Amino acid sequence: MLPIHRQRPISGLTFWAGALALAGTLTGCAEAVPQDVIEAVESIDRDLMQLRAAEIAPNDYSSFAHQWVTLRTRVEAEADLIRWPWEPNDLELALRHLRDEGSRTVAKLAEQQATLRRAAEHRLAHVEERAKLITAHVSAIDSRLVLGAKPVETDLLMKQARAFYGQGRYEQSLEASDRAARNLAVQATLLNRELGRYASRDRIIQWQQMAQDTVEWSRTHHAPAIVVSKADRTLTLYKNGRQVLSYPVRLGFNGIREKRYQGDGATPEGRYRITGKRGQGQTQYYRALVLDYPNQEDRRRFVHERKTGHIPALRGIGGQIEIHGVENELMAQTLGCVMLDNPHMAHLFERVDKGTPVTIVGALHEQNSVALALAHLAVRGDET
Repeated sequence: MLPIHRQRPISGLTFWAGALALAGTLTGCAEAVPQDVIEAVESIDRDLMQLRAAEIAPNDYSSFAHQWVTLRTRVEAEADLIRWPWEPNDLELALRHLRDEGSRTVAKLAEQQATLRRAAEHRLAHVEERAKLITAHVSAIDSRLVLGAKPVETDLLMKQARAFYGQGRYEQSLEASDRAARNLAVQATLLNRELGRYASRDRIIQWQQMAQDTVEWSRTHHAPAIVVSKADRTLTLYKNGRQVLSYPVRLGFNGIREKRYQGDGATPEGRYRITGKRGQGQTQYYRALVLDYPNQEDRRRFVHERKTGHIPALRGIGGQIEIHGVENELMAQTLGCVMLDNPHMAHLFERVDKGTPVTIVGALHEQNSVALALAHLAVRGDET
C-alpha cells in the first residue's frame, strides 16, 4: 500500500508574504505616467513663457501648448488607472516626445535671445557713444540750436532702448537704438548743412582776405583795427598793422551761425565800424562799442532771403550789435553780440575810437574747430 500524502495547510506567514507581494505589484502599476516627466513638461512650459515664445515663435509655442493641454487632460483623466509594466503606455510616450520637442524649442529660443541680447547691447553702446561724441562737439562749437529738438528726441529714444533692454525685449531695444542712430545721422547732416561754410576752402580764403584787408588798413592808416574769428572765439586788435592784443570772446546764444534776422541769436559776419562808445551809465553792460550793423551788405542779403522765403515775413533785420563787457555774473550769454570779460573790455575800450574797423569772420584757417568737428562727425557717421 502506497503511503498517503496529506496536503499541508498554508501557513499564515506564507499567505501574508504573497499578499504583500501582490499589493506591491499593484502599487507599482498605479502610476500611469512618471511624475518627473509631467514636472519636466510643466517646467518647459514655464521656460517658454519666460522666453516669450508666444510672441517670438508663435507657431512653435502654439503647437506645444495645444499638445500640452490635450495630454494634461488625459493625465488627469487617467490618473486612477492601473497599468501593468508590460502594458503599452502611449500617453507616457507622447509626454516624453513633447518634453524632448519642447526642450529643443527652449534651447533654440534661448540661443536666439542670447544673440539678440548681444546685438542689442552692442548697438545701444555704439549709439550712446555716438551721441556723447556729437554732444561734446556741439557743445564745443556752441551749435546746439542748429539741431532744434533732435537731441531731446535722441535722448528719449536711447532711454527707451535702454528700458527695453532691461526688460529683455531685445528686438524693441534694437529698433529704438536704430531710430536713435538715424536721428543722430540727421543731426550730423544738419550741422554740416548749417555750418559747412567753415569747411569751405573758398569761404576760408574769402574770410582770410577780409582779415588781411583790415590789417592792411591798420598799417596804411597807422590806426587800430579789430578782427574777430567766430570759430576761434578770439578778438584781435591791430595797431599799425601789428597785433597789439588778443582776447577770448563769447558770441550770441546761436552765434556760430550767420546772422539773418532779429532774434536769431546769431553773430553777424562782415566788415563794420565802431559808431559809438558807451561807458558806465550809458549801457546795461560794463562798457560797449556799438557797430554799424546792419550795413548795406546786410540789408541786401536780408531783402534777398526774405524774397526767397528763407526769412519769415514778420521778422525784421535787427540791430544793436555791440562789442561789450559782462552785465553781471548771471549774464554769461549775449544775444548776438561779441562779449569780453570786463578787464579785457576795459583795455580794448581805451585803445579804440569811433570809426575803428571791425571785421567779423567765421574762421581764418581750414583746420578750425568747426571744420574739424564736422570732419570727425562725418567719418564716424559712416559707422552709424
